[in-house]
Amino acid sequence: MTIDASALLAHAPRPAAELTRRDVARLLLSVPAAEAVAVMPGLRRELLAASNPFSARFWESAESVLRRIADGSATVGEVHGWLEATGTEPTAIIGLHVWDDEPARTPLAHEMHDLLVTHLEECLTAGDIDPDRLLADDPEATRKYRELQERWMTSPLPDGRVPMDELLDEADEDFFAEWDAAEEAALEDLQNILAEVGERPRPDEELHAACRGLRTALTRGGWPADLLRTGGGVDPNDLDPDDEQLWLRLAAGVASPVDEPPEDIPVDQLSAAALDHEEWLEAVAALARGGPGTPASAEDLAQFVADGDDDDDIDVLAGWFITVVEQWQLLGAVDDRERLTPLGWWGIPEALLQAWSHDAA
Repeated sequence: MTIDASALLAHAPRPAAELTRRDVARLLLSVPAAEAVAVMPGLRRELLAASNPFSARFWESAESVLRRIADGSATVGEVHGWLEATGTEPTAIIGLHVWDDEPARTPLAHEMHDLLVTHLEECLTAGDIDPDRLLADDPEATRKYRELQERWMTSPLPDGRVPMDELLDEADEDFFAEWDAAEEAALEDLQNILAEVGERPRPDEELHAACRGLRTALTRGGWPADLLRTGGGVDPNDLDPDDEQLWLRLAAGVASPVDEPPEDIPVDQLSAAALDHEEWLEAVAALARGGPGTPASAEDLAQFVADGDDDDDIDVLAGWFITVVEQWQLLGAVDDRERLTPLGWWGIPEALLQAWSHDAA
């Protein structure tokens, strides 16, 4: 035993008489669980002497959770659920926002989290939160607890900021920054790969023939022309007269769609959106290195990306590549035998370069 109740309370954020259940729970979780169990009786006496006793249910739950932590049987979710049941710990997920672990929070997230804790403390003092009912996992109490948080998160602060909007905007900025960095790295890798491959001549006759068919298919509509149209962001009644520009725009939209897909297209046919930069890079690099005639079915592309990994992973990847291959076939980049054509050898890498270069710009 290396600590006692007085030593533990010395690290508390406020005097013993003002401590909340959350404060005490966090203190107990800040030391090894076995030591926390041993110090609990003294801590309980100190709080009683400070006229700040907690219910027997709280202390029983604390001992149960700490003993489970000590023997290694407690889960992260269980421990956080116990912390939330103190009545002033924000729920891990509120609406569309997920609170990061404390060390990973941004300054804005720290600020909003602290402000929400203060709000919950005020609600607790006003009798709007019953922590014993939360400990008992009472559905009504849990619902009201979440509603209190959601209402605060979506209401303006005195300075006019809405916490949920601020946090989601920051998350979007972080996501786009990471996405742009990944795209820039993939673009550089693809440029290096194509430099190694060497010249890939543009097959003009195939390009013109493919574009004649594309203009007809896009005007007529249907699957997968409608998906190709929205991905490329083109108007079938006002298509670019330049074959190369039209073809590359449509092909780039397969990997990086410009517009939302038609509403009548089932979600399982939009799985190409699940592919990340690295997966696109691996698939297209294999085709560029292989040249015309390279197998390019969904299963082949999955094998290129998975590189011999688990069969389940290959099956998932193949499912994601199905709509890619169907659009490439309409483009004339893949033939009826699901093999890469000379047009695809030239055009698919060029389209990916265009997609990533435009997005980076």
